[in-house]
Amino acid sequence: MEDLSARCIRVDADSAPSVSYLSMIERGKRVPSAGMLAVIAAVFQKEIDWFLDDAPEQQAITPVKGSRGGISGMALEPSFLFSNEILQIAIPEMLSQTGISGRQFAHLLIRAHQEHHQNHFPDLERAAEEVGLKRMPLSLDDLLEIVAKLGLTVKWFTRAPKQIRLEAGASDQHIITSYFEMPNKLCLNKLLNNHTNRLKYDLAVHIGHCVLHNKDGLKSIMVAGRSHGTSLSEDSFSAPQSSTVDAQDILHAWRDFESSFFAGALLCPKVPFRQLLDRHGYEIDVAKRVGVSASVAMRRMTAVSPYSHWHYFDAYSPGKLKAVYRGNGIPLPWGNMRQVEDPCQHWAVFRMINATSTGSSAQISILDVAQEPKIYCCESIRVNDLAGTPHVLCAGIDLNPAIEAQGGDAQAIAHELKQVCVDNGGSAHLPNSIKTDIKRVARILNINWIERGIDNEARLICSRGSTCPRKPSCYASGTCGG
Repeated sequence: MEDLSARCIRVDADSAPSVSYLSMIERGKRVPSAGMLAVIAAVFQKEIDWFLDDAPEQQAITPVKGSRGGISGMALEPSFLFSNEILQIAIPEMLSQTGISGRQFAHLLIRAHQEHHQNHFPDLERAAEEVGLKRMPLSLDDLLEIVAKLGLTVKWFTRAPKQIRLEAGASDQHIITSYFEMPNKLCLNKLLNNHTNRLKYDLAVHIGHCVLHNKDGLKSIMVAGRSHGTSLSEDSFSAPQSSTVDAQDILHAWRDFESSFFAGALLCPKVPFRQLLDRHGYEIDVAKRVGVSASVAMRRMTAVSPYSHWHYFDAYSPGKLKAVYRGNGIPLPWGNMRQVEDPCQHWAVFRMINATSTGSSAQISILDVAQEPKIYCCESIRVNDLAGTPHVLCAGIDLNPAIEAQGGDAQAIAHELKQVCVDNGGSAHLPNSIKTDIKRVARILNINWIERGIDNEARLICSRGSTCPRKPSCYASGTCGG
């Protein structure tokens, strides 16, 4: 109701309902005036008649949750083969033979848990709100004050000790930005003085470790630069990579994830940040208004948005995904833990890796999922990490549930758009009828970059070049490989 009231105020402040008035309308205690109803109708992109009693009831904007994740689950039958004892023996053997480290496996488990809950972790949100008191933005002085209240002292360094670099598995291309030294010393790289947003993030992560884990066994080491594998904790390593599964790997990876999520919730508290996103149409540059990196802001979008069908990627050249979140079930693009021989270069996140543009780019994409086309829209931006290495951040949504919630036939629209793209060599401008449908959804969701994506060509993408939907296949013609 707070979000709806705020949206109505921006349409017409004089006729907009307050939160309390909306509550009374919902409970049948008040009837909206014609002017107020017109404002509400504008927000939901509906005719006024749609709200009246004789209008047929349609599906809510939040559809029934379906299956998530790009790979379908498997039936655990016969069940005796999937007992805890058998799995505890088989999983380490499987990881050893496939070359997946225990830490990488831990991140896969955490990512599956994160996507299953669609990035909603209310306990972590509440813990951050109790510390930050829902203040936004938090200044550097605010965070240092919290650090002092937790009994931590700050020590600055120019280069991390060799033991810390070995423990983090850091190469010469990595920069150790911060680490914790027992019992209460927080060590910060002097380089962070020139990168306030990163300094605030590091402080927030360490605050999270202290608050959530009571400094017990704290080993968080923050690293800037391209990671060795998938990392949901964004820049944090607690132990070197190992080919064996150690229970400590799982525990440390989970604690890193909790602290990273806590940091985002502390710097961008849920309700104030959602209201800020709503006022500015989910533009990436809201990060500047809060004093955080684009990465933090884009990851928080997926957690605070009332629309749950999001994905987020952080990609390094030539195609290494450092962070992955797929709350909308989008199939995983190539290049996560290993390189593949048939990559698809038409994903927006990978097209921008070698781009020279510093601005963001919106793209409408059509991707086959379970042999049916689906429509996605994403916004990507190319940035440099603290080590000066360029990488691309990408946040996107699945448009199909929103189209269906407005009474549209998402499957038919996706098939039509796919055929238009196939007929035009793989990319094409949207037909006017489809533009109208997607523009309506963009305005209901209040995401500006969807409308910008409508004005660009829609592109066919695939999870692997071997399943390329283009005719002829761009992989066969050699134009897809990097």
